[in-house]
Formats: sequence, C-alpha cells, structure tokens
Amino acid sequence: MKVYYLFDPLCGWCYGAKPALETVASQYPVELTPTGLFFRSGRVMDADFAQYAWGNDQRIQRLTGQAFSTAYRENVLQGGGQFDSQNSLLALTAVREMAPEQEIAVLSALQTARYVDGRDNADLNVITDVLQSQGLGDVVPKLHDPATEQTLLARINFGQQLTQRLGVSGVPQLVLERDGEWELVPSQLLFGDGGGLLNAFG
Repeated sequence: MKVYYLFDPLCGWCYGAKPALETVASQYPVELTPTGLFFRSGRVMDADFAQYAWGNDQRIQRLTGQAFSTAYRENVLQGGGQFDSQNSLLALTAVREMAPEQEIAVLSALQTARYVDGRDNADLNVITDVLQSQGLGDVVPKLHDPATEQTLLARINFGQQLTQRLGVSGVPQLVLERDGEWELVPSQLLFGDGGGLLNAFG
C-alpha cells in the first residue's frame, strides 16, 4: 500500500490536518504530493484577502485546535507580500532529494513558522532559517538549482493528475493505492482523532 498526501504549504486546512498527517506518518510511509494550489498564484496579500483568510483560519482553529497566532495575522496577513507557495515547495523538493525522511518535519516547521511564529514562509530568507534550524543548511543551495524546479514541476504534474483521476479539487486529501486501486480517505477524518483516521486504512 502507498499513501499519498495531497497538500499545499500555504493551505490553512493542511495546517489544520498537521496532527493527522503526523499520526499517519508514524505508522506508514507517506509521499507528500503537492497539487500546486497556490504555486505561482500571482496573488498579493491585500486587505480583503487578509480578512477573508483570517475568517477561514478561525474556523479551522475551532475545528482542529491548531493555533493561528496574532503574530501571523499582523505580520503575514496584514504584512502584504506574495501569497505564493513556490519557494516552500522548492525547499520541500530539495529536502526530498537530499533527506527524504525529513520532508514531513520540514513541512511542519514551515507551517509553524507561518501560523504560530508569524513569519512569511513564502520568503526565501525565512525558508533558509527554517532549513538551517532543522540541520539542513546543505539543502539551501538546491533552492536555486534549475533541476530542483524541474523535479518540483513533475511532482505537481503528478499531483494534478491524481486529483483529476479521483475527481477532487481541494486539499488536504489522503489517497491510498492498494493492489492497483485508488481510494480516497474521507477528508473529515483528517480533522478528527488519529485513531479514527487509522481505522480507515483497514
């Protein structure tokens, strides 16, 4: 059985599902599968979008208990800048190439940097700090390697093919591949207790 996790680093619901992902990853190998939801989105964090995002984030916090800090609201949402997951995805792809066993931990660290510490994880300087804090400073040069970008584009292409195959559009989603068959794990289980989620694996 293979387990795929469809996600985007800037997706608040994916941050809400972080405990569930970590529960699954403690029992099964999980392949992080970006769909490119906010990859090269071209969106700027203006006041209207910031207000919309904060309202959505508060719903996620009530449902999952995951914290969205005041520092995040003030420094990231109200701080302007780009809403683009390209740099975080480049970092995760570089980690996957050099230290794949740490990719989920780096995703978690990037999410914590954004939603708890109030640091913009679309910023290469912030991403560099996160990688170094994880003992992965040697990954940083790979962020600027054209080969890393090509690998990322291939990952996104696979993720988009998977969403089309399964008829899903949003993230997060967990997908199981067993004996050549594809199966979506009910997405609501990503926001409940880990035991209920693992039961879905049979």
